[in-house]
Parts: sequence; structure tokens; C-alpha cells
Amino acid sequence: MMAEALQTQTVDLVARFPEKVAADSRPGYSGFIVKKENLVEVATALRDEFGYDLLSTVTGVDYIAENKMEVVYHAFRTTGGPGLVFKVQADRVDPIEIPSLVPVWTGAEFQEREIWDLFGIRFTNHPDLRRILMWEGFEGHPLRKDYKEAFFEEEAKPYKSRWPDGNHAYAETRNPFRDNLKFPANFDPESYTPEKEEDLYASLERVSKPLSEDDMKTDNIVVNMGPHHPSTHGVLRVAVSLNGETITGLKPVMGYLHRNHDKIGERNTFLQIIPYTDRLDYFNSMANNFGYVTTVEKLMKIPVAERAEYIRVIMAELTRIQNHLVFVGMLLNDLGTLYTPALYAFEERELILDIFEAVSGARMMCNYFRFGGVVRDIPDDVMQKIKDLVYDRLPAKTEEMERFLNENEVLVARLKGVHLLNAEEAVRLSVTGPCLRAAGVPYDIRRADPYSIYDRFDFDVAVRYNGDMYDNYLIRFDEIYQSLRILDQALRQIPQGPINSQKPQYQVRVPAGEAYGRIESPKGELGYYVVSNGKPNPYRYHVRAPSFINLTALETMCKGVKIADFVALLAMLDIVMGEVDR
Repeated sequence: MMAEALQTQTVDLVARFPEKVAADSRPGYSGFIVKKENLVEVATALRDEFGYDLLSTVTGVDYIAENKMEVVYHAFRTTGGPGLVFKVQADRVDPIEIPSLVPVWTGAEFQEREIWDLFGIRFTNHPDLRRILMWEGFEGHPLRKDYKEAFFEEEAKPYKSRWPDGNHAYAETRNPFRDNLKFPANFDPESYTPEKEEDLYASLERVSKPLSEDDMKTDNIVVNMGPHHPSTHGVLRVAVSLNGETITGLKPVMGYLHRNHDKIGERNTFLQIIPYTDRLDYFNSMANNFGYVTTVEKLMKIPVAERAEYIRVIMAELTRIQNHLVFVGMLLNDLGTLYTPALYAFEERELILDIFEAVSGARMMCNYFRFGGVVRDIPDDVMQKIKDLVYDRLPAKTEEMERFLNENEVLVARLKGVHLLNAEEAVRLSVTGPCLRAAGVPYDIRRADPYSIYDRFDFDVAVRYNGDMYDNYLIRFDEIYQSLRILDQALRQIPQGPINSQKPQYQVRVPAGEAYGRIESPKGELGYYVVSNGKPNPYRYHVRAPSFINLTALETMCKGVKIADFVALLAMLDIVMGEVDR
């Protein structure tokens, strides 16, 4: 009863904090604006009194015309229901300072670092406020509206030099000798020498607590895993502090792939952004499309064609199945076993990619969804291939993989009983997706806060309760079977009709306002925060990437375990560096 009461409770923060909170009265906006000196107090009440235990996303916005910086928070209850939006504003005068919410929700750590890095907002009392995507020594904060990169041409596309006449010249050609890299004043990279060795290792402490009489006398060392180690799933560097073979500290170092996806989005039109979302989690481009178009449709207040809703669900659940099969195959590879399970998984993935290619024209970067629907229908012969996969091949192959692997004594010994996260840790660290559900929290956005037509389908939220690596491995099989249940219903119920509620799209106008849309991607909550000022390009575009935020938990997961388990623990997060670095 308590959980149900919290789920339906309407929160009036203005009544609770009459002098500290105001409703956001801007047209097209929602939520509450909190005075920054009261931010920690209000956030603590939201968590403890009102049950908003999951801080989903933290986003910075530069309102340069109003001389304001704003930080937007989206909080949710793991018992389900819609979220709550609250914001804090500060004058755009350096130093811009806002209290850190890491003491309230630890999951804010990396997100606040990202805002400091790209906006220059300093979060007071943050435990480790450093750049996270750019490098130390980078000049400026690239998402500020007055930031101009070296080859800056215009604020937004289409650039006048390239449209409508088609005449263009590369900015690099016009500025052949211009340096495209700046450093802060008084910083010379050629003569830079760290003050102490610790500065090289991402703020890790080299000196640990004194040894007790029973401890073996071993050196405390830092080992860099990556950025070219094959098991770090891309160009991720992890600085691991070791006492013997035991991990005593750990810091992920990312940004090697960073190209400022948010800035690219703000330069492009709303429609031009869709193919850029494909490049985030490049294993799951259909899911990336889904999250983005859902958000813009909220702003546009348009319906989605009925047949297209079913097509979207079919593509999303096929995406989830192939992602989880490849996760299982590559996990075995990370554990040092034969490559055979990965070959099994990739064979099924290729068959699903055949479907994606048939409907979108591309296997990986699908660019298939459009505002109001999808770009083209599923041909009859392709629909039959989907049915053959869903009703026959995929269930049989999944069961075959389970028989092959689940009772393998080496696999079970490596995974069973090795702690990953418990429920309290996972929620506090803003972890979402299979890792949260394997920790005993049955939170799935398709059920907790349904989008599209997921409320029409009968399926269970997969959940396991041990929070160890074995449960994190098994829950992927559980989710595959639930996706097959959804696909069975979608294929039987799909109606005939148009595949888009709108006319062919070459340009769209989006009303002014803000929207946050989210979906349950294979890796967790994939969210998009979009601000429109009525122009063809978004004023603010931000991606809440599950791989990036789930990495916040890596140190908690790994502290105290042996270095031999690190690769498997990292694999459980199922990260893709395209959406970590963006």
C-alpha cells in the first residue's frame, strides 16, 4: 500500500517549500525551480519524503540571452510512475557555482563532471570535480553558447555556404594554417610536468592504509587497463589501484571518442539528428532512433500512426534480443573461453540485421524512425522472415545456448557469488537496465512509465535477487524470452494502415518548450532532453546515455575484488563506447 500511495501521490514542492521553490511558469516548460542555496535540502526531501529514489539525469543549459545557466534534474520512483523535474539557476558570471547532489544521489557524480567540463558550472562539495570528456588543459567549455571552435562557420545548419546553391568550401581550406587546438593561458603542454606522480593516475591515491600484522607486504601499484586493451570494449582506460592482486581504487578515464554529440545535435535540424543517434550505441541504432523521435513527438504533440507503433516495438525488441545474445557470447570471450558462443550469437544477430537492412537499407546505422512513424513499411516477405525468427529459430537457438552454457562448471564458478551490486547500491548510483533488475529492483520503463504501446502487451519484468555476476548473466536470457512474448503479440495484433501520421518530412518546425523522453534500451534508460525555441534546430539537445551513467558504479563494483574479476565485472555493464563518449 505504501508503494502504491507513493506512486500516485502528486508532489507540490511549492506548498512544501513556499519560500524556496517556484513552479516553472515558462510556456512549454514544466517542473519546479529551486533556489540554489536550498537545492540539497529540497533534493533530500524528494528522495526521503516523496520516494524519488532514482536520479535519472542531470542536464546543463546555457540561456545566454537571459544571462542564466540552468541545471535540470529528472528524478523517478523505482516503484513506478512519471518523473519529477526540478531545476536550479545561476547567473552567468564566472565562477558559476551550484551545490553538488552527489551526497544525495551518488549517480550524479559523472553527470556533474560532464556539466563542469562542457559548461563550466562548478559543483561545490563534489568529491572529484575534474574534466571527464575533454582533457585537462583544454581551453573553454564547448557547450556554452558563446564557445566557437577553431573552424567555426555558423551556429546552425544548413550552412549558407552550402545551401541552397550547393557551393561550399571547407573551413579548413579557408584557414589552412590556423591552429585547431588551444590551451589555457600559462599552460604549455611541451613543458608540462605533473607536480607528483599521483597526478598521472586520475586522482587515485597511491598510499593506502598501513598494513596490519596479518597483511602480506606488497607494493601498491597503479595498472592502466586500456585504452587499447581488447576487453575494455573500446577506447576506455581504467586506472586500477592494486594492493597485491586486490583492487583498492579505480577510476574510468573516458573521452577518447568524444566528438561532442550534443553540440552536433544543436547545429543540425531536428530531422538531421536522427542518423546521428545511430552512432551512439552502434549495436542498437533502432533503439536510439526510438528514444529521440519519442521526445520530439512530445514537443510537437503529434500522434504516431497505429501500424508504425507496432513496427517500432517489433524493431526495438528484435534489437534487444540480438544485443543480449551478443552480450552472452562476448562475456564468454572476456572470460577467456572459446569464441564458439560469440559465433553462435553473431549468427543470430546477422539474421536480425538482415531484417533491419530490408526495411531501412542499412544493417547497423538504420536511420529508420521518423516523427509520427517510420520511413517505410515492412514488405510481406520480410514480415514472414520475422515470424520465422520469432516463432521458430530464436526460441530454439536461445534454449540451445542456455543448455550449452548455464551449467558449465567453469562459467558458474567464475560468475556465481561474485558480488556486482545490491539493490540499494544500484539505485543510489543511478544504474538502470538489466544490472538494476539483477540486483532485485523490478524497474523497467516499459512497465513503470509506459511509452509507445507497451501497455497493450502482456509480459513480465525480468528480475533476479542475488546481485552477483551469475544473475546478471542469466537475466539477459530472461529478457530475451520476454521480448519474444512481446513480439508474438505484436505480430498477431499489427493492423494495416499508414506508417506515418505526417506528410513526407524534409523539414519540421517544433513548438517552443522542453521535453524529456526515455525508453528502456537494452543497456538501460536511454533518455533525450530537448529544448526548442521554435527554430528548425534544437536550442538544447542532450543524451542520457545508459553506458555512461552505469559506469559511475564501476568503482563500487570492483573495490575489494581480485584483478582477475575486473574484466568480467566491466563486461556486466555491457557498455558501448560510442554512447559513453558521444
